[in-house]
Amino acid sequence: MKVYNILALLPSTVLASNVLSVAFFAKEKSQLYDFISTNYELDYGCRPVVMAVGNEHKLHAIVPEEQLYRLKRSLDPDIVRVETIHNLNKRQTNTAPIGKGDRFKGGTIAPRGLGTRKATEYSEFQSAGILNADEVYAAMKGLEKEYGLTLFTPPHKTFEGNEIIGGVANKAEKIKKDKQYIYFTSGIHARERGGPDNLIYFISDLLYANKNRIGLRYGNKTYSNKEVKQALGAGIVFIPMTNPDGVRHDQANSNLWRKNRNPSSARPNEPLSVGVDLNRNFDFLWNFTKHFDSSVSPASTNASSQAFYGTAPFSEPETQNMAWIYDEYPNIRWFIDVHSAAGTLLYSWGDDIDQSHDPKQNLFNPDYDGKRGIVEDNIYKEYIDQEDWDNIAFQANRTTAVMISVGGRDYVPQQAVGLYPTSGASDDYAFSRWHQSKKVNKVYGYTMEFGYPTNFYPTSAEFIQNILDTNAGFMEFILTADEIGLKD
Repeated sequence: MKVYNILALLPSTVLASNVLSVAFFAKEKSQLYDFISTNYELDYGCRPVVMAVGNEHKLHAIVPEEQLYRLKRSLDPDIVRVETIHNLNKRQTNTAPIGKGDRFKGGTIAPRGLGTRKATEYSEFQSAGILNADEVYAAMKGLEKEYGLTLFTPPHKTFEGNEIIGGVANKAEKIKKDKQYIYFTSGIHARERGGPDNLIYFISDLLYANKNRIGLRYGNKTYSNKEVKQALGAGIVFIPMTNPDGVRHDQANSNLWRKNRNPSSARPNEPLSVGVDLNRNFDFLWNFTKHFDSSVSPASTNASSQAFYGTAPFSEPETQNMAWIYDEYPNIRWFIDVHSAAGTLLYSWGDDIDQSHDPKQNLFNPDYDGKRGIVEDNIYKEYIDQEDWDNIAFQANRTTAVMISVGGRDYVPQQAVGLYPTSGASDDYAFSRWHQSKKVNKVYGYTMEFGYPTNFYPTSAEFIQNILDTNAGFMEFILTADEIGLKD
């Protein structure tokens, strides 16, 4: 099969300032798998996803516009062809604005979400735009002032000296750290705009509805005040913006920046080599060259790659902060890391296909090093207890069903490996902790992907719809978690 490594054709100094969404097409999905394995450094968003379209298969990616002609020249169109997605690119030229100034006045004004408003009020959210990084901090302070939300600051500052800010939402006046069972994060990939907004507006909805004794409405889905109190009673720990350096850089440059801004592995005259993909930096099979089959690249050792995994597990202050939460709030049981843009809710495992019959095939067994990650073979599949499998799949199905019912778009529940494996991801790390040591709490980890494939900068209308979709999903996730069990 004639497939070229596209990265070798791209100058290392090319930035992602003028990028186009493209789709690769092939008759057989195996042809696209081969393409991915040869061109794993291309930007496929959070992860490559091959999907059936009629009699073909399709794979989305984003590519610098000035290099598209080279990409086309490198392919044998009888095997794999590439097309520009004109409708998506047209939407990307009309993206939602980034907020200017500070709509929360340094924390003297509290945010209020869509679930407690009429649809006629949504337009003011569209005009105000996506929260800028400073407004994220101000919004949290506003929630503290208005509702007494407990704020916290994890111990590790970012490379650029920014602090991370988080909150704890509970119906109890005095927060007890052993009574928090839900953990939400967002903003780990800087370019996935709207993630921090989704979390902040959801928490603000819960607090407003609880204080005013009302329910919530997200599109076609409603929740009662009793359910609001039930959700708050589960105890929610959340960090709306885990990667502030990256978010600030992306908002200032609109260059689809994904990583943090740590320059420790950067090379001269290669601006793309700055930063680490934080969602490949967790201690879950991090050393993929050892743990995975040599043909599989769930992350990258190349600092210029969007999926660069860093210099060691938890080499970055941002991932250290996210892991610190589990020590501070030891009874967390359910976790979501919010991403865009694929329209799915992913559950463990992400390294290989799940199986529940052979516990020896597990991520800690060195006998299987070098054998993981081939999703269609029978040599290795990742063990998961059947009860855990049932629980996490039931949760994913219930949550996505509600997100669909909101009326925005389809969402797909699926195992995190999807059609391609990952390593060092936050959701798998959360679930793997208990498998390594029974002294810690078992946590079911998820990745929620809102939005549309590779469209990281939503339009104003999509921005509103994403809030509605995710907020209904968060609510259903918490209620379902309570139904399945908040305690191990």
